[in-house]
Amino acid sequence: QVQLLESGGGSVEAGGSLRLSCAASLHTDNRSDYCVGWFRQSPGKEREGVAAIDSDGTTSYADSVKRRFTVSEDNTDNTLYLQMSCLSPEDTALYFCAVERERCGGGVDYYGQGTQVTVSS
Repeated sequence: QVQLLESGGGSVEAGGSLRLSCAASLHTDNRSDYCVGWFRQSPGKEREGVAAIDSDGTTSYADSVKRRFTVSEDNTDNTLYLQMSCLSPEDTALYFCAVERERCGGGVDYYGQGTQVTVSS
């Protein structure tokens, strides 16, 4: 059973920074068995991928967050991070941690409950 628990959301002014964390309880101890990442959803918009770390360690980012967000993980305790800087009101959303079995792009198998990020101008 996979469980994902996000934390670190909050309210920040434009230009500020936040770091999100996701504590993961996973279905496997083999890192090559899954992709992990972050998604976000704003009211009235579809959920979108933000950043991910594939099963081979490759990272990827949405164009809108490149050079501002950094995704990382600590495999010793199965924690995923999203360091966000130069935040803008357009980054306001509910942020979800996600796990896909095997490689990224096959469709998310598990989402966490989400953590809210609100950026004021």
